[in-house]
Amino acid sequence: MQSSNLITDGAPAPVEAVSHLPPPPIRLPRPALFLDLDGVLAPLAETPDAVVPHPERTATLRAVADRLDGRVAIVSGRTIAEIDRIAEAAAASASGVHGLERRRADGSLHRAEAAPAVREAVAAFEDFARTRPGVIVEDKAVSAGLHFRGAQAEADPAMALARRLAERTGLTLQAGNLVVELKTPGTSKGTALTDFMQEPPFAGAVPVMLGDDLTDEDGFRAAAALGGFGVLVGPVRESAARYGLPDVAAVLAWLNAVEESA
Repeated sequence: MQSSNLITDGAPAPVEAVSHLPPPPIRLPRPALFLDLDGVLAPLAETPDAVVPHPERTATLRAVADRLDGRVAIVSGRTIAEIDRIAEAAAASASGVHGLERRRADGSLHRAEAAPAVREAVAAFEDFARTRPGVIVEDKAVSAGLHFRGAQAEADPAMALARRLAERTGLTLQAGNLVVELKTPGTSKGTALTDFMQEPPFAGAVPVMLGDDLTDEDGFRAAAALGGFGVLVGPVRESAARYGLPDVAAVLAWLNAVEESA
């Protein structure tokens, strides 16, 4: 039996509880923006497929990426193919599946080799979902996701199953917003941000990570370690983020303001 590989990267940093986070500044010295997708650029939906392209989002992303000389990356738990579908390929740089896929600004793509145990996790999740309407399995090749937004009463048994599988297989357990994922170990949104920051056009810039979920906490910490900061989108909670924005509409308004002031 392999030891459990429950991730700690996605847990919030132990900070004093706050009731309010100030909005992030608009004028920034050579910023590099790292943007989560669901809950940040697009509203959360009942199913992954229900999130669709939106012309305002696409136009905003293209405008700010152009103004910042390409220093914009979408960093998501979704695959890069899904990122491109929803964002209409507005960002040349993208990281999918919590860093297991990463497309550089020059178009070159790195994809981690899938752990063999991912197939076992997909099969177990499919067996779990078969008798539970509203539970959705997402096969990302390098990871397996179990969504229970449409069946929230199944949250506890879904998490218990994922923990047992992580303990047995050594896959990394990544808990999210009404979803749990078992992924090939070795990467996170924080490692993706750090890797981007070592390459053009991001090198030497100030990293700013926008996220809403526990999976974004490692990105917040990575940005802070490199002289930048995190922005928590949505309800305030304990977080490594320094600033906050209330919702997707506020994110798009802030991105437009950054673009206009750059």
